[in-house]
Amino acid sequence: MLNFVYWPISAVLWFWHQAFGLVLNPASGISWVLAIMLLVATIRILLIKPMLKQQRSAIKMQKMQPKMAEIKQKYKNDQQAQALEMRKLQKEMGVNPLAGCLPLLVQMPVFIGLFHVLRSFNRTGQGAAAVGQSGMSVDENWNTPNYFFQVEDVRSFLLARVFNAPLSGSVGMDESQYAAFTQPGAAADFTRTDIMIVAIPLMLISAATIHFNARMSINRTKRRQAAGLQQQQEGMMGQQMDMMNKMMLWFMPIMILATGFLWHIGLLVYMVTNNVWTYFQQKYIFAKIDREEAAELEAEKEAKRISQEKMAPKVGVKPNNPKKGGKKRSHLPQSPTAKNAGPGEKQAEGQSAASVDADASAKATASADDDAVTVAEAPAQSSKPAPGQKPAPGQRKRSKKTRKGRR
Repeated sequence: MLNFVYWPISAVLWFWHQAFGLVLNPASGISWVLAIMLLVATIRILLIKPMLKQQRSAIKMQKMQPKMAEIKQKYKNDQQAQALEMRKLQKEMGVNPLAGCLPLLVQMPVFIGLFHVLRSFNRTGQGAAAVGQSGMSVDENWNTPNYFFQVEDVRSFLLARVFNAPLSGSVGMDESQYAAFTQPGAAADFTRTDIMIVAIPLMLISAATIHFNARMSINRTKRRQAAGLQQQQEGMMGQQMDMMNKMMLWFMPIMILATGFLWHIGLLVYMVTNNVWTYFQQKYIFAKIDREEAAELEAEKEAKRISQEKMAPKVGVKPNNPKKGGKKRSHLPQSPTAKNAGPGEKQAEGQSAASVDADASAKATASADDDAVTVAEAPAQSSKPAPGQKPAPGQRKRSKKTRKGRR
C-alpha cells in the first residue's frame, strides 16, 4: 500500500551505503549507520526551506491575532462570513496555514518507510512477536531481495554489527528470529543483552533530545512574549498550546522510553540523528528569523524617523504658527498708492512695521482732535448727562477744560 514510500527510502539508503562501501567494509556496521545518518541529512536538508517558511508563517499568524479576534467578534453569529474574512486576511498577509504542516507530513512517511524497510531485512518468525512479518524461513530470507536492495545487500545488512548487536534487532525481538542474522545453519553470535547495551543508550538520548528541542522552542516563545513581540494565547487556544507544550516536554520522551523496546537499532539511530539535527537546525532557523525580525523593526523605526524629519521645520526657519506669533496686521488699511501701483511701482516689502504703526497713530490722533473740536462747538446742554447717567469720557475731559476756562 505504501510502496511509493518504501521504494524511495530504500533507494536513498542504498545509495549512501554504496558510497560509504567504497571506503569502508560494506558489511561493517559503521557503513550502515552512516548510511542511515545520511538518509536523515538528505531529507532534512530538503526541508530547511519549508521549515523557514513555517516559522515566518507562524510569526505572521501571531501578528494577525488581534485582527482575527476582531473578525470573530464582528461575525460571531455568521460562521460562513467569518471563514471568508479569515481567508481574505490570510491572503493579504501571505499566510498559508497548511505550510506549517508540510515538514511533519514529510517526516512521518519517512519514519514509517524506514521502519518497514529495516524490519523487512528480517522477515522470519511468526506469532505476536513478529507482527507484520511474512514468516519466511532463514534460507528464504537469506536469498530474498528487500525493495531496492539486492540479495548481496540483504546479506551484508544481516551480518552487520554495532557493538555486536544487529542493526535490525530490537530488545523485544523473539529469540527465534536471531538465526536470521547469521548464515543459514549457524548459531546466533549475539544475545539480548548485546542488543540492550546499544538500544537503551539510544533510547535515552532520543528521549532527552526530544525534551531539549521542546524546551528550546518554549523558552524562545516566552522570551518573545516578555519582549512584546508575541501575544500570549488566552482562552481555549492558550490551554491547547499549554497542553501541546507539556506533551512535547514530557509525554513524547516518556513514550519513547516506554516503547523503545520495539524499535530496531537502525531505527533508533535514525531517531537520535533526526533529533540532534532538529536541535541544531532550530538554533539556526531561530537565529535567522530573529535577525530578520530585528532588521524589519529597525527598518520601521528608520521609516518613522524619516517621516518625522520631513514633517519637522528646517533649521533656522521659524515655524509658521499664527497662534504663537504676534497679532495679525491684516486689519491695517493699505495705502491707495500700494493698492493701485504696478508691478514695478509697488512699495518695498521690507517697509518697517514701526512706520506703519506711526502713520496709523497719527491718523488716530488727528481724528481725536477733530472730535474734540466738534464737541467743543456743540451747545453746553448737550454735554450735560441725563439724570442717573454717567458722563462719557469725552464729556469729563470737556468739563475739565470748561472749568479751567472759567478760572
